[in-house]
Amino acid sequence: MNRIQTLFANAKAKNEKIFTAYLTMGFPTMAFSERAVATLIENGVDIIEFGVPFSDPMADGPVIRNAARIALENGAKLADILKTMTRLRKRYPDVPFVLFSYYNVIFSYGLERFAEDAERAGVDAVLTVDVVLEERGEVLDVLRRHGMTMVPLVAPTTHLDRVAEIAKGVEDSFLYVITVNGVTGARAELPQELTQRLNEIRRVSGMPVLAGFGIGRPEQAKAVCQTCDGFIVGSAIVKILLDNPNDDGLQKLAEFAKAF
Repeated sequence: MNRIQTLFANAKAKNEKIFTAYLTMGFPTMAFSERAVATLIENGVDIIEFGVPFSDPMADGPVIRNAARIALENGAKLADILKTMTRLRKRYPDVPFVLFSYYNVIFSYGLERFAEDAERAGVDAVLTVDVVLEERGEVLDVLRRHGMTMVPLVAPTTHLDRVAEIAKGVEDSFLYVITVNGVTGARAELPQELTQRLNEIRRVSGMPVLAGFGIGRPEQAKAVCQTCDGFIVGSAIVKILLDNPNDDGLQKLAEFAKAF
């Protein structure tokens, strides 16, 4: 089993849920991001999504867009993120690492070169926001040769038949289920029909399901965990660091993670 499968198996045996955190890497600096990742892991986060900043992040709301802009202005590069992951992998050998990116960045880097470097960095899975089911085969084949898998996204509008197709071939990963229509960002309320939707997705996929987009408070995480295997927090975490890009921000980040 890979790290992702081991984590979910252990959580199931203990009747626990998975806390996944997203960070925009390189914001405000790569060194600060590295410290932020360590802070999250040491305060209860189970999976880290390493966000690669991109100039046209179509799925992201204003918080992550702003962080990505600053990271790019400060010179954040995919190669630097992979080097940071290499150092963090040595410190945290058992924590699953997901690289979260738009495909243009990987394509520009070179898919084979990326897979080689990601394997050396200890990446477990890649989430390419804009690679749909019909186009992922080439990417997945290369990743498989280097011991990695992919994390597929499931939208609120994705038909259940398509959910079942999306799950095929990536059973060693988890489904990232988008809870709300629109871009990333914390929401005051989650859709009332979400519980039924999550149950249906778990039934047809047979895979672990994590709910993301819109979750920014512990009570929201608790609610979705009644019907899925865990939750993902992104914008709420990034906003803490946008508002406090210093050591105070790391302390606030630690308190935020502990609350979940």
